[in-house]
Amino acid sequence: MKKSRGRTGRKRRRKHLQSFMDGVSCSHKLEYIKLKKWLKDRGFEDSNLRPAEFWDTGRGLMTTKAFQAGDLIISLPEKCLLTTGTVLSSCLGEYIMKWKPPVSPLIALCTFLIAEKHAGEKSLWKPYLDVLPKTYTCPVCLEHDVVSLLPEPLRKKAQEQRTTVQELYMSSKAFFSSLQPLFAENTGTIFNYSALEWAWCTINTRTIYMKHSQRECFSLEPDVYALAPYLDLLNHSPNVQVKAAFNEQTRSYEIRTNSQCKKYEEVFICYGPHDNQRLLLEYGFVVMDNPHSTVYVSSDILLKYFPPLDKQRNTKLSILKDHDFLENLTFGWDGPSWRLLTALKLLSLGADEFTCWRRTLLGDVISARNEQQTLNITAKICHFLIQETQHVLLQISQLKRNKENLKKHLALVEALRLEDLKILQKSAEILCNLNMAKT
Repeated sequence: MKKSRGRTGRKRRRKHLQSFMDGVSCSHKLEYIKLKKWLKDRGFEDSNLRPAEFWDTGRGLMTTKAFQAGDLIISLPEKCLLTTGTVLSSCLGEYIMKWKPPVSPLIALCTFLIAEKHAGEKSLWKPYLDVLPKTYTCPVCLEHDVVSLLPEPLRKKAQEQRTTVQELYMSSKAFFSSLQPLFAENTGTIFNYSALEWAWCTINTRTIYMKHSQRECFSLEPDVYALAPYLDLLNHSPNVQVKAAFNEQTRSYEIRTNSQCKKYEEVFICYGPHDNQRLLLEYGFVVMDNPHSTVYVSSDILLKYFPPLDKQRNTKLSILKDHDFLENLTFGWDGPSWRLLTALKLLSLGADEFTCWRRTLLGDVISARNEQQTLNITAKICHFLIQETQHVLLQISQLKRNKENLKKHLALVEALRLEDLKILQKSAEILCNLNMAKT
């Protein structure tokens, strides 16, 4: 009898561990109870998905039934969606209509989110606002010390993102001031930079694509955003496929899965075939073992390994630039990309081979010497990037000890760099095998 009790205890422990691996339900939490009631009042009821905390992805949605390929995961009625139509039918509508030059659909949505958040208890959207993240991890929110640890070209894009949001804020200040009659408090206090940054990140990371017809009261920028409460709790996985679109018949935004999903597992959708740099830039997270992940090679690194005295160097660079071979040069899980190898082959052409540059761009083998030199230089670049990545990882671990407040952001950059290191080490192995095969 004792033995069977022990086995039952083990089973119970295993079951408890499995439930933690699957996710811990958050349905009992007050903010989700209020959100579900709010959605029910707008015509949305769902018993198949429940909010949960997962150990690897954080907050997401767990299924209470098994999904087969082709099944409808979620159907969110139009009434639940927050669009520019929602904004125009609010008290902000008349101010947007008369403002010249017209504001962008993006600024209209940002303004609405800030105004509703400020309204607090009085906001009709409070149950949704209460479950939105308080802070984000997009590059625009990262400290300069953290941004400097990002790889190129992400570091440059992160700086561009910050500039975009800052310019958006400066160019919208006069419009924000025009809303003063709606508020007792000064609009400068309500619509401050950090409020706009939060609203911009909410829209950038959480909206679904939904095309709306062009309205005269908005600038010509595309009106393609919709915030989708509850649906936006679905996390991204590169390993699933879904069909997502607004269904004109049911007047609902629907997502169907093309993959299977077991009962009590997390339900994923796919935001697109994005590498980790793109995911961090647009959404503020990275995915481990992302099949789309790549490590970029800048043209500066490329040129380090070619003699500056090569008389054809500038002509070679012009050819690469004209044929778009100085961008998107990468290492991936399967080694150096064809584009990277082609660019290096062209730069490795000897003076007597230079007339063959067109054939090089088409992928022809020019000579055994050219092939070997290309492999040697590719391996050198790969090893340089491995050393650089290891150096940055060392810097990150030191900063994590010294700067407690940056720990979360540093962990994100660390995850990105660790994935880069794995890709580069795999590429080095592939190049070593290629070299051995050649000799």
